[in-house]
Amino acid sequence: FAGDHIPLLAINVGWVERYAAYLREEGKAQTTIAIHLRTLRAVLNTAKRDGILKEAQYPFGRGRYEIQEGEGRKMALTLEQIGKIARYDDGTDTTAKYRDYWLFLYLCNGINVADFVRLRYSDIVDGEIRFVRQKTARTTKTVKEIRVIVTEPMRQIIERRGQPRISADTFIFPVLTGKETDTERKLKTQYFTRAINRRMSEVAERLGINHISTYTARHSFATVLKRSGANISYISESLGHQDLKTTENYLASFEREERQKNAELLTKF
Repeated sequence: FAGDHIPLLAINVGWVERYAAYLREEGKAQTTIAIHLRTLRAVLNTAKRDGILKEAQYPFGRGRYEIQEGEGRKMALTLEQIGKIARYDDGTDTTAKYRDYWLFLYLCNGINVADFVRLRYSDIVDGEIRFVRQKTARTTKTVKEIRVIVTEPMRQIIERRGQPRISADTFIFPVLTGKETDTERKLKTQYFTRAINRRMSEVAERLGINHISTYTARHSFATVLKRSGANISYISESLGHQDLKTTENYLASFEREERQKNAELLTKF
């Protein structure tokens, strides 16, 4: 959009508006545009904190450019669809393995893959998995520990797919060794995510389900709880969100389903 070298002073409100319009013209959804703009804002926040950028030159905030959040796409599955996935078997161990990994992501509070690959046996305490999201571990003042009851299906997946417990520090699943650099760990996590998504896309096609991915597992966890009547604060805490607004974005498709269902009730006469 703006070339390789962008002077900080060039990024004013008008510049940000043109950038957002450029992303929109590319066909990007508002949620994706917001992600790009938040990344840009994070860079400018650092520049402002380091004294490189003055407050008067900062383009974001009230009375300047305010980032609009998207409503979120409908990505959650129903319990019936999740049941079909859990029972799906094409006779190959590869499919069964990635199906198990996907189910564990869903059952473990919709855990992100970056946190899943870091789980160690030492994280299992009194029948619960306890972990802190890598995404927020260094960016928030208060560290939120997420706790997940190890249910029987989760225990069985650990038994089938986990590696032998040599010590408490052994990773539960055989993705990382612990000797990787930050870059190597990131690349391994990305490759593992793509591997799950590729196989689960094939499963989705065979089951006639619109879309299955690691992200779908997280959305489904939140939406299934909401459909079951769980409090949004509990769902937010379980996901490790820092505020309810993020959780509400996850549940936007559920809210639309509810409005649709309630609207149809009006004509049942």
